[in-house]
Amino acid sequence: MFEKKTDSGYLKPAKGVQLKSLVHGEKTHLCEFKLEKGSMLPAHSHPHEQTGYLIAGHLKFRIGDKTFDATNGDSWNVPGGMEHAVEVLEDSVVVEVFFPLRQEYL
Repeated sequence: MFEKKTDSGYLKPAKGVQLKSLVHGEKTHLCEFKLEKGSMLPAHSHPHEQTGYLIAGHLKFRIGDKTFDATNGDSWNVPGGMEHAVEVLEDSVVVEVFFPLRQEYL
């Protein structure tokens, strides 16, 4: 599967959050997120393992009982079932891989 970059096809699952499913295979799913300064991803969990990379911006993560101040070039992993939350401190662009597929993002 290949995907050319376009500015269309974004979902808006929450205020200040845009999500685009890029490519996926049988087991992994690559997504792009555009996050607006001041928005929040409230505490939540899901069965999917999640590995991310901050292309641009500034985010404050809480993963379980740990916090992480992410800036350009930082990365993270959230185990499946682990509660996590994100505060968006600057407009940000994130790429994340999920395992297994996030059917609700397709």
